[in-house]
Amino acid sequence: MNKILFKHIDNSGLIIFRVVFGLLITLEAFGAIATGWVRQVLVEPAFTFSFIGLEWLQPLPGNGMYFYFAVMGIFGLMVMLGFKYRLAIIAYLVMWAGVYFMQKSAYNNHYYLMLLLLGFMSVLPANRWFSLDAKYNPEIKNPSMPQWCALVIILQVWIVYTYASIAKLYPDWLDASMAQILMSGKANYWLIGDVLQQPWVHWSIAYTGILFDLLIVPLLLWKRTRMLGFVISIFFHLFNSIVFQIGIFPYMSIAFALFFFTPKTVQRRFLPKKEFYDKAEIIVPAYKKTLITLFSIYFIIQVGLPLRHWAIQDNVLWTEEGHRLSWRMMLRTKSGSVKVTVKDKNTQEEFRVNIYDELSTKQRRGLATKPDYMWQYAQRLKKRYAEEGKDVAVYFDARVSVNKRPMAPLINPEVDLAAEKWNHFKHHDWILPAPEGL
Repeated sequence: MNKILFKHIDNSGLIIFRVVFGLLITLEAFGAIATGWVRQVLVEPAFTFSFIGLEWLQPLPGNGMYFYFAVMGIFGLMVMLGFKYRLAIIAYLVMWAGVYFMQKSAYNNHYYLMLLLLGFMSVLPANRWFSLDAKYNPEIKNPSMPQWCALVIILQVWIVYTYASIAKLYPDWLDASMAQILMSGKANYWLIGDVLQQPWVHWSIAYTGILFDLLIVPLLLWKRTRMLGFVISIFFHLFNSIVFQIGIFPYMSIAFALFFFTPKTVQRRFLPKKEFYDKAEIIVPAYKKTLITLFSIYFIIQVGLPLRHWAIQDNVLWTEEGHRLSWRMMLRTKSGSVKVTVKDKNTQEEFRVNIYDELSTKQRRGLATKPDYMWQYAQRLKKRYAEEGKDVAVYFDARVSVNKRPMAPLINPEVDLAAEKWNHFKHHDWILPAPEGL
């Protein structure tokens, strides 16, 4: 165990990853402002659907979120340059966690992965070389790191890809119908739009996706297939970047290869002036037990969390229970319609809520298809009317289509969601059973 975890290796891979990661999180922050993401998701809506239990976590008023993301971008630059690195990476971690948990309307798996990587990078010695910190404080300069620093990143990446592959093993993906649906929205793409509508492309996407996610880490781990895996990875992620336009995730995924190539290869290619560390010392730190305990708990959670939907009644594609934090990437498309009715319990007066008055397009789409949105909105309406001295019940009449199937009722319209409790690990009986054939 000491040899596996605490043998020191050259840290060139981690150093270069810090530079790339810092650049990417900088682009994520400033890009969110430039593309209008901050405006659409955090500034224009009257409120955001946060993670349940964190409803108090809401965007800053006025133009506050623009300044918030600008500050994050500055911290990202500091990470890239290795300037006051620990302060910068922890600050970005806290601020990104705030953004991630305060809104679900723009949920994306790479936002979650970025949160986890920020946590890792906040404890890794990524500023010990090729950084302003090392320049101004030579005492911290060190060409090596314990091997566990690379292993935790590799294991995390392996978990992500493996679960992404397993999640695709369901009928709508295996018969390429889901790939066809995904490509149908790309028909207007210049040059490749017509090609993406071809059946052979849909089948290729479906099974390449399964095999790539399942095999890419083993390919990169084995020396004989490492370069092949790297070339495949570049092609796969650039294709995703061009076709799906999913921000920094493809480039961050390519950068993970830095932890798979030998330190000597990385040092020779990217840091030729850096002394190469090859002493292979085993230095067991005093915090060994704490480190092993914490990472063991962490990875048990990472392995277990994506499996929780198997312990929850009904189909996760329908109920959404257990969908988030589970690496279920681009697996389904949903559309729906919803009617919200409020009933005054004292007067028995009923009236329809116009959701267009305060919800953005993304929020309305989430409210029409996701039960947790409905429950949260019911709690919000109940609280609002309570402030006016009214005790109300809130009912939802929602119909949902999964992967272009016919619409089917999602919620029991006779259940007052404002009176229901939320449980993160149990099925909610007011969600109607999935339609036959899903």
